[in-house]
Amino acid sequence: MASHGHETEIKLRMCDSVHARKLLRGAGFRVSRRKVFEANTVLDTDELTLRNSQKLLRVREAGGIVTITYKGPPTVSRHKSREELEAEASNAAAMSRLFERLGYRSVFRYEKYRTEYRKPRSSGIATVDETPIGTFMELEGTPEWIDRTASGFGFREEDYITMSYGRLYLNWCEEHGVEPSNMTFGRGN
Repeated sequence: MASHGHETEIKLRMCDSVHARKLLRGAGFRVSRRKVFEANTVLDTDELTLRNSQKLLRVREAGGIVTITYKGPPTVSRHKSREELEAEASNAAAMSRLFERLGYRSVFRYEKYRTEYRKPRSSGIATVDETPIGTFMELEGTPEWIDRTASGFGFREEDYITMSYGRLYLNWCEEHGVEPSNMTFGRGN
């Protein structure tokens, strides 16, 4: 399965996953994809060519599915919007070796537990991401849908987060006096 498109999204910081699920259920959202563990590996050149041009190449393993993702440079306003291309692969290790032969290596690994929610007759997607640095709700859809949904949950534009998990992790490390490495569970952040 491949996707060829654009994503528009924001993140909202949640106090915990229980609160996030309560907000979603109260607004009529239902689980569309059960909670799954995700291991994400961000790839780049030694010179960080992709990062420096605000692009991303990622190999994600989630629920037995391997997904290769390319994200183009973002346009950031109230929301983050960028090109996103995805394709499934059969073997994460083989894909990582292939990219390595092309000059890309693992530069950052991050893990999370993700649950996906949808509301009947609505095109947007809400996810609850439980990460080593906290719980976040992502809202992905049209800007109007995102604003209406966030407002319905009691959030304002000032609450919108358009940073990547990599940037959020680096900020967290700085705030907590931790040397950055990978954002993983139970192996030292």
